[in-house]
Amino acid sequence: MLADVAAALGPAWLWITGGLMLAGAEILLPGIFLIWLGLAALLTGLGTALVPMPWQAQLLVWAVLSLGSVALATRLNRRRAEPVLNRADRGLVGREAVLAEAIVGGAGALRLDDTYWRVSGPDLPAGARVRIVGLAGTVLTVVAA
Repeated sequence: MLADVAAALGPAWLWITGGLMLAGAEILLPGIFLIWLGLAALLTGLGTALVPMPWQAQLLVWAVLSLGSVALATRLNRRRAEPVLNRADRGLVGREAVLAEAIVGGAGALRLDDTYWRVSGPDLPAGARVRIVGLAGTVLTVVAA
């Protein structure tokens, strides 16, 4: 029965259908992996429609396209991905706050959200408005706002 369906649809449509099913499976099993196998199957189907080839060649084309697309996606993802976990400076630099303790001799403190931060910067009185311009370890660098 499966052979009859395959013969009726033709190999190109089987590859295209398989590619769409793999792309759809990405929605159910997210992981950014099946989409690339599905894309390779779609391209194999289009190639088979343009240039008829035996099933062995079709599998080889799909395998090469799958490996190439997954390798390319992995490379692009590594280049784009930056660690953002435990990087408080990502959300703090540029924010403004009010000093909880005066900055004397270059050291003071402020309360930001639910955290008490040590700060360094020019001498300023308690209650002065400051802008965060950097982070050195756990000490915020501030300037007068």
